[in-house]
Amino acid sequence: MNLVELSGVHTHVGAYHILHGVDLAVPQGQVTMLLGRNGAGKTSTLRTLMGLWTASRGTVRFKGEDLTRLATPDIAARGIAYVPETMGIFGELSVAENLLLAARRAKRLADLDAQRLDWLFDLFPALKTFWQHPAGKLSGGQKQMLAIARAMIEPRDLLVIDEPSKGLAPSMVLNLIAALKALKATQTTVLLVEQNFRVAEALGDQVAVMDDGRIVHAGAMADLIADADLQQRLLGLSLGAHQ
Repeated sequence: MNLVELSGVHTHVGAYHILHGVDLAVPQGQVTMLLGRNGAGKTSTLRTLMGLWTASRGTVRFKGEDLTRLATPDIAARGIAYVPETMGIFGELSVAENLLLAARRAKRLADLDAQRLDWLFDLFPALKTFWQHPAGKLSGGQKQMLAIARAMIEPRDLLVIDEPSKGLAPSMVLNLIAALKALKATQTTVLLVEQNFRVAEALGDQVAVMDDGRIVHAGAMADLIADADLQQRLLGLSLGAHQ
């Protein structure tokens, strides 16, 4: 069963035609990787899904419901969390306050689900260490972990994450992979844009590859990993070179 379906989606931003008929399916309970060269349209696809940009043609469906014309807050209220490439944390607020803002069911810190919070602390120990520190004082990797933790502070039906490993040190990438694997084990559906193919291989169940605002390949991630010629044709490089 597909949780998300984009059908024939075109997106214009001003005079620019960004997406050219995107067809994308995101199966429920799996991690779908959205890959492609820089400028292929990956982030634009996420922004259109989240209503930050409105599709000029085509439909965006979630659990069968047409979201195409809904505002971003209404889309998020359906149980979708979005982690943009910019992370979107509030630097002047503490780590604790950032997590509280993301928890729709909690009005104060005492209302946060203690068991889920402990789970997040196990995944991202720095959050507990810097619980009362301003988020703006965290390192780049710690900010990324906070951004992902905010999306995970309550159960969501779908997580949409844009390039979480970008700019992270190799050790932080390993921590990120471990955390997202733990999330994957909960059968949470994830749509993940990545340029780091080690992350893609470690996490992906399904993959869609974009080029020039279109999906040019879709299938099992394992099939792409096993086919060096296909990697070269679609992405211009080999996943094996990034191990």
